[in-house]
Amino acid sequence: MSTPCTSGGVVTFSYADWSARYPELAASVTSQTAQLYFNEAQLYCDNTPTSLITDTSPGGERELLLNMVTAHIAALNAPLNGQPSSPLVGRISNATQGSVSVQTDFQVPGSAAWFAQTKYGAAYWQATTKYRSMLYVRGPVPIVNPFNFRFRRF
Repeated sequence: MSTPCTSGGVVTFSYADWSARYPELAASVTSQTAQLYFNEAQLYCDNTPTSLITDTSPGGERELLLNMVTAHIAALNAPLNGQPSSPLVGRISNATQGSVSVQTDFQVPGSAAWFAQTKYGAAYWQATTKYRSMLYVRGPVPIVNPFNFRFRRF
């Protein structure tokens, strides 16, 4: 990862790095199309200076996550091996050979369903678990004086 990837706390796209990591996709995705997929990936993974993912170093966590989402989007949309992308969404739940019949199931809760369609999306979903978990921080506990003599009557 020889190219600088940060500018003002954001990651910039490097097609050379992305295509080295995902050569199976780079064979059918041009650098211009990959840049557009990266721009779309920023809708799913925050690439602003205020992002929860603070590691913007070259090869850092945010660059890896953005490249995973870019690969996921490319796998969903780009033609592979000269074939158009599949119109099916979700996992194949039933397949028949005679007179070809395919049924899909899209019953994963929440956003996981969209990410579970490719191995790249599933890897991203798993890698970002720590950012989707809630952290409960208890506020101050009020102290109540049960022996408030000012309002007591004897």
